[in-house]
Amino acid sequence: MLKSNIAVGLDIGTTKVCVVVAEKDALGKLNVLGKGRSNSDGLQRATVVNINKTVAAIKAAVADAERESSIRINGVNVGISGAHVHCIHSNSEISINQSGIVNDSDVKRFLEKAKTNIRYLDIDHEIIHVIPQEFIVDDQEGLLDPIGMAGTTMRGSAYIVVGQRTKIRNIKQCVEKAGLEINGLTFEPVASGMAVIKEREEKSGVVVIDIGGGTTEVAIYNNGAIRYSEVIKVAGNDVTHDVAHGVKALYEVAEELKIQHGCAYAQLSGEDEELLIEGIEGRPQKSFPKSSLTMIIEARMMEILELVRDSVKRSGYYEYINAGAIITGGGSLLPGTEELARDVLGLDVRIGYPEGVSGGIKGSINNPMYATVMGLVAHSFQYTPPDDYGFASTAEVLPNSAQAVIEEESPVQESGPARKKIVDRMKKFWEQL
Repeated sequence: MLKSNIAVGLDIGTTKVCVVVAEKDALGKLNVLGKGRSNSDGLQRATVVNINKTVAAIKAAVADAERESSIRINGVNVGISGAHVHCIHSNSEISINQSGIVNDSDVKRFLEKAKTNIRYLDIDHEIIHVIPQEFIVDDQEGLLDPIGMAGTTMRGSAYIVVGQRTKIRNIKQCVEKAGLEINGLTFEPVASGMAVIKEREEKSGVVVIDIGGGTTEVAIYNNGAIRYSEVIKVAGNDVTHDVAHGVKALYEVAEELKIQHGCAYAQLSGEDEELLIEGIEGRPQKSFPKSSLTMIIEARMMEILELVRDSVKRSGYYEYINAGAIITGGGSLLPGTEELARDVLGLDVRIGYPEGVSGGIKGSINNPMYATVMGLVAHSFQYTPPDDYGFASTAEVLPNSAQAVIEEESPVQESGPARKKIVDRMKKFWEQL
């Protein structure tokens, strides 16, 4: 039985691959049916360096998600990131159709023109997203939804996400070699933001900081739209490498030390103690002061956050971030990260957990490391026409399972906040851009 109201997100990270299968409930919330996770070492800094290892990691994570959800996964919304991805602001202006009332066709022409207005886009790069930021109909400014407005001219700006063609192709190859169809590509800072930001934060101005294994992603939102993003090539793996070098231990031992005893803020580290460290290849154990471990971790985490601060100030939006910062991703789990970030960034800070999850195995994904993949699921629902949630081939109920008795559900006609209005109207053409 095909399930047409199910979406699947695939987050191919530097250290892990995550898959989540979810459906939407009657209130527009996500009901998580299953998840899968596997270790990944086929990427460096969010860029594929080993096709076979990446394919194996994807297959393992998908198999876990299928077992847990009793759903056969066919199509996925794939996250993409890396330093090769960059964003361009593009202005656009068109004449409104003869009726003088803005319609879907006008918005589509507006975004198409924003794409053609990009300069210096060579054959080595391709467009991933065209995200509207603001519409101005005649002299009416600050519109997020121009449909139905009367006027003669519509102008405004769009945020265009561009990536290197060969690196995007490598990601696609890995997914296809794993036996999956690609239903869409989503820039991961967009997905992370969609997962963790509350509506009032998005309007007031907020920066989302996703500290992963290979990269740290920064995205700034203000007045209901993304305004700036950057991918920084320093992240959680660098912390682990510093620990391994400092204590002269294997990477795996250093990672365990970081997770079990690590702290990113010396003022919270508590009393000092000696930590026993496993010797390499039969060598004897040795001890290492916990205070020294904290100093190593704090130094690298401070560097990451200073790079984030510089990025935010460079954006020109620092003074407009009234809601502060949200830190998410696996790197946010280190104790003391929130407090250190507050000191370094000079902003109010909270840790970001996936929002908008109503049921299913909700508790198992209530973790910052699942923020991106939950955002990929949410993005798949938000920008896919209701009749094609998951493109109908995204998922299929496996036979002889408890899920097989679930009745087919019709697409949800939800009533949500005013923001839903523009989403419904733009769904029709978003996937064509």
